[in-house]
Amino acid sequence: MSSEVMSNEYCTDRAQCRTRQFFVLLGLGGLVVLAGLFAFFTLEHHGHVLTGMNNQIVWGLPHVFAVFLIVAASGALNVASIGSVFGKPMYKARAPLSGMLALAMLTGGLAILVLDLGRPDRLIVAMTHYNFRSIFAWNMIFYNGFFAIVGLYLLTLMDRKLHGWSKPVGFVAFLWRISLTTATGSIFGFIVARAGYNSALMAPMFIIMSFAYGLAIFMVVQSSMYRWNGLRLDDVIRRRMKNLLAVFVAASLYFTVVFHLTNLYFAKQWDYERFILLDGGIYTWVFWVGQVILGGIIPIILLFIPRSRDSQAFCFCFLAPSLVILGGLAQMYVTIVGGQAYPLNMFPGHQVSSSFFDGVVAGYTPSVWEWMLGLGGIGIAFVATVLAVRVFKFMPQDDFAELQMRRSTD
Repeated sequence: MSSEVMSNEYCTDRAQCRTRQFFVLLGLGGLVVLAGLFAFFTLEHHGHVLTGMNNQIVWGLPHVFAVFLIVAASGALNVASIGSVFGKPMYKARAPLSGMLALAMLTGGLAILVLDLGRPDRLIVAMTHYNFRSIFAWNMIFYNGFFAIVGLYLLTLMDRKLHGWSKPVGFVAFLWRISLTTATGSIFGFIVARAGYNSALMAPMFIIMSFAYGLAIFMVVQSSMYRWNGLRLDDVIRRRMKNLLAVFVAASLYFTVVFHLTNLYFAKQWDYERFILLDGGIYTWVFWVGQVILGGIIPIILLFIPRSRDSQAFCFCFLAPSLVILGGLAQMYVTIVGGQAYPLNMFPGHQVSSSFFDGVVAGYTPSVWEWMLGLGGIGIAFVATVLAVRVFKFMPQDDFAELQMRRSTD
């Protein structure tokens, strides 16, 4: 297919935009959002007693979805940073889509956090009164700043008069997203009472995992957009992005190994490591099967095994990234819920037992309301993405002549 046909074929005319399919897609996403809102009003009326959360596990499944979306939002912006900050033309064409996805996912993640609060109205206090010794207060600043900076960055990308500012604003956005992910990881790293949280490795581990999760979501969305418009992603772009994803996934596995080896070096962490790696029941299964195998090893194998050109598009651009996304959710579940399920060591060196389940592994089964609330946040990000792609031209505009020259030299 010639470059001229490819650049003009995607949906620019309302009559050619598959309007019926678009409204079906929007309707399905809207139903998920409505289910999330219904769960919110139900929990707001009856209280969190309807959830599986308790006094030991106060961050449940909604927080798993929320933190994953926030971390992935930061990682999705990395595609734009590679183009604007590091001057890679192939990624620069994808910068608007990258920024839009980052804003959509952050909106969905924060919506879950707000709706999961026992008193959502108290958010006003958190927005107007800051305790600068609290990492949660710092995160409020980073979230608000992310919206403002990325919004301005998108404006410089899409307005030709402001295009000269895209590189400096993109550099600020890059530094801000690194800071945001550092602060998100530090929420867990600074909780010294939890054996599964208290580690300086949490911040860099969250950063590298955000690279993998954000790029995986970006690749799935990009692949879906190309398929929707009857286009085929160029082989050069496909190969570069799948290699980059493989590097990020391998780095995530590396940090996971280092994190657990570091814990095993300290005798006080042995019981927690045995809990996660061997005796943790569902958490051990989710860690090994979900995070390590499905979210790490299998995607790397899929990304590097030689295959036919037709199967490459599915494996490289959809299947492997989808497994990375599932692995990311598994990682968040093990970190957030598993870290709380392991009992607090209130009195080191002593055995503790009481009627309040001290020293006992906490039980937790997510309720249907938590599933609806968490998926509702994903639905918000989905609907925002569908509407933005429809209204604005977020389809990557590649210089196919240049790509043809690169293909001949590679």
